[in-house]
Amino acid sequence: MKFAKTSEIIIKKSKFYGYLLENATEERVEEALKWLREQHKKATHVCYAYVLSNPLREKFSDDGEPSRTSGYAILSVLNKKKLTDVAVMVVRYFGGIKLGGGGLVRAYTMATSQLFMGEK
Repeated sequence: MKFAKTSEIIIKKSKFYGYLLENATEERVEEALKWLREQHKKATHVCYAYVLSNPLREKFSDDGEPSRTSGYAILSVLNKKKLTDVAVMVVRYFGGIKLGGGGLVRAYTMATSQLFMGEK
């Protein structure tokens, strides 16, 4: 599977790996998620969000994280940047220290934002 960009951050021993999928379709997103779950079998969460055009639709998944702390945080970055036909997946390996709701939002936002560093 080929991703346009990847990112990696570590926060309180939890590792977050971000993946940007351009020219996204629902089928490509499902294929990417399947591939990521196979590659990261020991990951605790594979959260994602996408924005597709024609017709415009959005979807996000917290994949077991507390509601609206991960997938929605990813979607918020995509919407703020006014992007379409893109998907971002963030894989998390839990490091043993709980981050709390605000910490999770910041972590997933940061992992997503790093994918767009240097872009306007």
